[in-house]
Amino acid sequence: MSPTAWGWLVLLFPLLGAAVISAGWNRWPARTAGWLGTLAIALSFVCSVGALLSLLGRDPAHREVVSTLWSYAVSSGVDGKLQILVDPISVFMILVVSGVSTLIHLYSVSYMKGDRGFVRYFAYLNYFVLSMLVLVLAGNFILLIVGWAFVGAASYMLISFWYRRSTATGAGIKAFVINVVGDVGLVLGTFFIFRHTGTVQFLQTFSQIHHVFRVDSTDLVAGCLLFLVGAFAKSAQVPLHTWLPDAMEGPTPVSSLIHAATMVTAGVYLIVRLHPLFELAPTAAEVGAIVGCATLLIAGSIGLVVVDIKRVIAYSTMSQIGYMIMGAAAGAYSGALFHLMTHAFFKALLFMAAGSIIGAMAGDQSLDRMSGFRKAMPFTFLCFIVGGLALSGIPPFSGWVSKDDVIGYTFHRGGIYPILGVGGELGALITGMYTFRMIFRAFFGAPSPEAVELQHGHLAHAEVPRNPMTGEEEDTDVGFPGPEHVIAEREWPMKVAMSLLALGALAAGVIQLPGVDHVISTFLSPAFTGSKLFHHDPSTGTAWIGLIVTPIVGLVGIVTAYRLYIAAPGSSKRLQERLAPVHTFLYNKWYFDELIDIVVVRPALLVGRLAESVLERIVIGGGVTGGVTGSVRAVSAGVRRAQTGLLRLYAAAVILGLSAIALYFLIVSS
Repeated sequence: MSPTAWGWLVLLFPLLGAAVISAGWNRWPARTAGWLGTLAIALSFVCSVGALLSLLGRDPAHREVVSTLWSYAVSSGVDGKLQILVDPISVFMILVVSGVSTLIHLYSVSYMKGDRGFVRYFAYLNYFVLSMLVLVLAGNFILLIVGWAFVGAASYMLISFWYRRSTATGAGIKAFVINVVGDVGLVLGTFFIFRHTGTVQFLQTFSQIHHVFRVDSTDLVAGCLLFLVGAFAKSAQVPLHTWLPDAMEGPTPVSSLIHAATMVTAGVYLIVRLHPLFELAPTAAEVGAIVGCATLLIAGSIGLVVVDIKRVIAYSTMSQIGYMIMGAAAGAYSGALFHLMTHAFFKALLFMAAGSIIGAMAGDQSLDRMSGFRKAMPFTFLCFIVGGLALSGIPPFSGWVSKDDVIGYTFHRGGIYPILGVGGELGALITGMYTFRMIFRAFFGAPSPEAVELQHGHLAHAEVPRNPMTGEEEDTDVGFPGPEHVIAEREWPMKVAMSLLALGALAAGVIQLPGVDHVISTFLSPAFTGSKLFHHDPSTGTAWIGLIVTPIVGLVGIVTAYRLYIAAPGSSKRLQERLAPVHTFLYNKWYFDELIDIVVVRPALLVGRLAESVLERIVIGGGVTGGVTGSVRAVSAGVRRAQTGLLRLYAAAVILGLSAIALYFLIVSS
């Protein structure tokens, strides 16, 4: 089959999965919906492999294939088509999205089995994956915008999945609103490009930009900056990042899906897909790289003090996406996508392992209450170690090579980029610290009561279910988390999913080892034939210097965490007291929420109140609506008063009317 035929099948199976599960939501027995959803995404992954093999069977010069299923309309030059583009970039993305999502579905079959919304959950999950696949396979800006909006809607449904929990609904609304800001940026950016190129199709746009734009043309830079707004909102980059930690209100597998393989990687994909535009607008590209670097440092610093285990991993995601955005904007396209892939493995693994330990804690997510789970949960501990070492960039784990692919490129690029490379190295130090702070606190030290209970063969269950964020008492009925807690040690679907991800986190780095193999860059190269930056890589010797330096920096962070939390217990608390203002600043997340509240939320509310009290009530209600209704009432009252029922008055009115008409014609004729 052709690559595009496989591409359409990639979209078909999650669409069917979501439709079939939704149609029988009240009839599916036990875990049937879960297995159907998992099978649908697994078949999508199989078709992604088919697309890969079909594409590899073509000559490298002909690996960009477009297929149109349906032409919607052509109006004012806008050619709206249901069109996909199958090329190395989109095939790479669908492999990562469908592959990791299949394992997350498998994990969810056990993790969500006690929840009353089990069937609804898998319908949402299939829809989420479908939305992301539409986004990355889109062959034009219109379908890209559709997929972009679908991902935002799906994220709202999944973050707010436990809809009777107020913190969850609030987090869902927050994520949706911020992502709508990104949607507006994407639409306006498309307009700026379309008004010059006259087409919304990607390949046609890229072929024309050098004829209609100069380097750093005003409209081109404006369009690219607006695209960055979309990327920053979806990928949680400063200052549009505040929704991401709150997104932890969704079920843990949802956190894994959003943070590992789907939603937050969309911004990285957008910059890579539109790389011809950004290469012609280096000013916009520099803005993207600077924001990515700032984000990785800000998020990493917050991760040093957060005590909610899921939020630590969330800030880690924000930081690692910062690396990818920085790399994609700098021109390290293969490095950014390679780190996207390895990050999907180890970040999904870390979230799954966190879900397992949260299950052992009966739903509690605070690191302040976790300790000593190393012996009680050996499998979960091993997975956490593998994911943590990969995240910290320690050899031979996959994050070692992929992270340095980005950092090494920035040093080699020149200009402002070596400064960003230094920021990347500082981020590697912070990453080692917050990652192993989490591991040392959760798995080492004296066993917590829950760990002791688990060592005796009993899984802890809370007497009264509570919201882990607010502590308020909750129900276990539909709209709240179910009463059952599970751990990976006792559930084979969870164990299989985590084992496969651990294997990827361990071994995936070897496919892009400098001087050994370049599988990723070789496969992607046909999509970057016109790029001046794609082959601007450091030499093998220079790359290996980075591969030695970066893990040493990460190890320093790990050793620092060991010193603070294991070798010298209590030293972290003393340091916190000594640096209390700094700790408070970081614990309050650099006060971004408060800043946005002052700068955006309050003025918007003020404008809304003024519009309601002045414009709507006085101008519209009193002037427009009230004036018209008042006039109608006055005329109606006059007409009613004229209806006396006296015949002589009616006859007089007729005579007067006829006289007026006759007078008019006499005047006109004269």
